[in-house]
Amino acid sequence: MTLAADHETTEQELITFCKARLAHFKCPVAIEFGPLPKTSTGKVQKYVLRDKAWAGREKRIN
Repeated sequence: MTLAADHETTEQELITFCKARLAHFKCPVAIEFGPLPKTSTGKVQKYVLRDKAWAGREKRIN
C-alpha cells in the first residue's frame, strides 16, 4: 500500500488500526517502510520479498 504524498503515518498507528478491525492473530507484529521491488511492468516481485523474509532459515515453513 502506498500513502498519498501529503500523508504520514507511523508503524504503531498502522498496527493499532489493524487491531481495531482485525482478529488479533491476523494483525502484523511489525511493519517495514520502504520501496517495494518491482518488475519492468510494475508488478511487485513477491519472490524477492519471500527470499528476504525466509533468509537464514533452513526450511521455508513455520
